[in-house]
Amino acid sequence: MIPLVTVAQMRALESQANERGWTYADMMEAAGKGLAEWVNLLYGETTSRTALGLVGSGNNGGDTLVALAYLAQWGWSVTAYLARPRDPNDPLVQRVQKAGGDVLRLEQDADLSLLREALPAHAVLLDGLLGTGARPPVREPLASFMAQVKDWVTAFGPAVVAVDVPSGVDCDTGQVAEQTFPADHTVTMAAVKLGMVQLPALTYLGELHVVDIGLPDDLPAWEDIRREVPDEARVASILPPRPPDAHKGTFGTVLVVAGSLNFTGAAYLAGKAAYRVGAGLVTLAVPHPLHAALAGMLPEATWLLLTHEMGVIAEDAARLVREHLTKGRVTAMVVGPGFGLERTTRGFLEALLDPNAPGKAPRPAGFLSAVNPPKKTRRRTKATDLPPMVVDADGLKLLAEIPRWWKRLPDLAVLTPHPGEMAVLTGLSTQDIQARRVEVAETYAQKWGHVVVLKGAGTVVAAPDGRTGVVPVASPALARAGTGDVLAGTIGGLMAQGVPPYEAALAGVWLHAHAGLTAADALGSTAAVLAGDVLDALVDVLADLEGA
Repeated sequence: MIPLVTVAQMRALESQANERGWTYADMMEAAGKGLAEWVNLLYGETTSRTALGLVGSGNNGGDTLVALAYLAQWGWSVTAYLARPRDPNDPLVQRVQKAGGDVLRLEQDADLSLLREALPAHAVLLDGLLGTGARPPVREPLASFMAQVKDWVTAFGPAVVAVDVPSGVDCDTGQVAEQTFPADHTVTMAAVKLGMVQLPALTYLGELHVVDIGLPDDLPAWEDIRREVPDEARVASILPPRPPDAHKGTFGTVLVVAGSLNFTGAAYLAGKAAYRVGAGLVTLAVPHPLHAALAGMLPEATWLLLTHEMGVIAEDAARLVREHLTKGRVTAMVVGPGFGLERTTRGFLEALLDPNAPGKAPRPAGFLSAVNPPKKTRRRTKATDLPPMVVDADGLKLLAEIPRWWKRLPDLAVLTPHPGEMAVLTGLSTQDIQARRVEVAETYAQKWGHVVVLKGAGTVVAAPDGRTGVVPVASPALARAGTGDVLAGTIGGLMAQGVPPYEAALAGVWLHAHAGLTAADALGSTAAVLAGDVLDALVDVLADLEGA
């Protein structure tokens, strides 16, 4: 896993490593070499192999100089622009010069004419001005310098690689200075910093890469770090095995309780996503009138047809679902997509979760109910007997109307609110939630005792035991109706196969986010992406993981 750390945690790791004998100089050498390797990999075959480094006075300025020296040794034409004074005998500066690189100094470039000439002459710009300790606002004279660079970068268009972090980002809060210029790639050292995956900083990172700087695995400071950023290796390790002697029962059964006449497609999107991620069987529990429209769209599904009132799930349908659960085949449930907010559906949800709810006798709904009506003498399902559950969309808003709803859910349910739904559940404003996304998700995961997936740019996955993951993807490709149904089904499909709730949510969010990016790349436009495109792109994302 890739650790996600605060600035203080990062400093503790570096300090303990230094005390162990892996010195700050050793870390800088590893960081600079790793940075150079990424630059060479990303641009070595696609550009003129020319790099200009903006060098500040901090450690990331040193990382930049080390990287420039390596690039020069590998045949690149490099220039270091020293934006802060450095000793002429600085060994890192001399190293760049000995490798054949040029050095320019701000104190010898009062009108910035040398910098203006250098920028368009280089294909890659390394931003090593400010590091993880910076806090907006940027003070003068650096603020004016950065503002000018930002204008010229926009005009001249060199590819920008941020060294550790884009200059001017607060690595704890995610706030960004107005002079910060966005990167095409950010190469960060050892761990992702917490502020980088929060808005607005997340939108300045470009693609994020991590360099190993040699920190020992057994440092005491690692024990305090419970946050992570999942990558391909982490997600691949979560996905369940697919043995050749498997049968459909090996991969579990998902019961998707979803849909209403106004939101017919929600059940389809969630159900097909559960299948796509590997579930062995998907049963769609939907209001009876939806069956005719959906049956041809997903012929692989089986059906539980529910009683309804004007096309929404009726309260007395709870007993049909609970009767179905007594058969013992369902290994995960997805509840809520496309429900609507009618009172009868709220009653359904309350009766499903509360074994003591009096409920109503179920009316027949389709041939399954007519042939095998529930018997009053059968054991009633208790809330604790419900299978692992994902609650999404309108299901969350209806939950909020049930007193102490979190006590009625099965253990470690996965809740998947967007900020508006999180506001309904918590009473907080969406502005407050967005300003403190990680903190809010963690607080309520612990309060409720369930896994919280706070959707949006940089989706947060928080478990009640303190583990947290953030997927650093922000794309308008996912800002489309129905994509949340795809996510809920993906998580439910993984849980049905026995993946624990936190891990299923973490992998599901990663798969879903990268499916959105893949769909946008395939279509050539983020505006053109539909939820069905994200669903289809899951195939490509899973194939890439299996082939990695």
